[in-house]
Amino acid sequence: MHSLRELYRIGIGPSSSHTMGPQAAAIQYLERHPEATAFDVTLYGSLAATGKGHMTDVAILRVLEPKGSVTLHWEPTVFLPFHPNGMKFAVRQPDGSLFDEWTVYSVGGGALSEGEEASPLSLPKGGEKYPLTTMKAIMAWCQETGHAFWEYVEQCEGPEIWDYLREVWRVMQEAVERGIDHEGVLPGPLGLQRKAPIYYTKAKGYKANLQSSGLVYAYALAVSEENASGGLIVTAPTCGSCGVLPAVLYHLGHNHTFSEERILHALATAGLIGNLVKENASISGADVGCQGEVGVASSMASAAACQLFGGSVAQIEYAAEMGLEHHLGMTCDPVCGLVQIPCIERNAFAAARALDANFYASLSDGQHRVSFDRVVRVMKQTGKDLPSLYKETSEGGLAKLSED
Repeated sequence: MHSLRELYRIGIGPSSSHTMGPQAAAIQYLERHPEATAFDVTLYGSLAATGKGHMTDVAILRVLEPKGSVTLHWEPTVFLPFHPNGMKFAVRQPDGSLFDEWTVYSVGGGALSEGEEASPLSLPKGGEKYPLTTMKAIMAWCQETGHAFWEYVEQCEGPEIWDYLREVWRVMQEAVERGIDHEGVLPGPLGLQRKAPIYYTKAKGYKANLQSSGLVYAYALAVSEENASGGLIVTAPTCGSCGVLPAVLYHLGHNHTFSEERILHALATAGLIGNLVKENASISGADVGCQGEVGVASSMASAAACQLFGGSVAQIEYAAEMGLEHHLGMTCDPVCGLVQIPCIERNAFAAARALDANFYASLSDGQHRVSFDRVVRVMKQTGKDLPSLYKETSEGGLAKLSED
């Protein structure tokens, strides 16, 4: 598994797979051909189906247009064999012929791959860091050494990972705080009003038990709305699910007075959970549906919360397992191809569900029948079995509302 720097990416929304990934690919291709003055780019499958709503064209053109002309082709019905988010770059020569065609895939969370047999491509490159790549193996290590999940992260990454996670936490907090204060309408044809400021204000007026849930909703909405408007966020594990983990950690950090050090440890554990899913299944909505985005985010946040409240290794694994298990089969069906409906609301509910998973796991002894590793395998197979119209193509499910 690669560094948490590959999972937690600081960048501009609204989509890690449709915006960050294609922009990174355009940068890499331009580095190969700095002399080029004309480019030909083809987008395939899910990347083409919802690319305009996700600003894929804008992300690519911002990189290539300053160097020359760009011809964009959209092929929403053509799915390349490796991944639904395929794209092909080429230099267009003066005679109209294409030179150095390069096929690359945006595989989720802003990461790139050239295909099954090729090493993952990414910006920046973190390299292989984690020798243990299953929850079972990592739990065995924890039991043998007496260490916690976050200590495994530190052992694999080195102490310098804490400086990076501190920056991640800073960006997450700032996204929450901007979103709470930011009023108005989100960009795009839906005319969707921002809700975070209203939810935050109303939540403050409730008694403590209801206020807690209301604030978590507000924090998740705040970050998700910042993402939808192209604000600076952290993929956790993706842009579309970026509101879940910050909402839970911000709530616990500010309303339960956990120290920054403990928040960073929880952030490391959450990252380890996301990394395991990314390694053994997928975090791409175009590949496995929203279970791979919001479901994984809820799993990450469940584990983080359980650790903060003193959960054992077994209880943390149980919380993570529940966070993912109870999102199995969730489709990715954005209305108008925008990361707004149902994405923003799903972040809020997934954050609340993460706190429930923590509480449920904390009441147990951590023993349960279905392991985290098994749920990851089931999630991967479930995603493969989902028809393409439910995987970020905006052709089915809730996306059909755009036709009403």
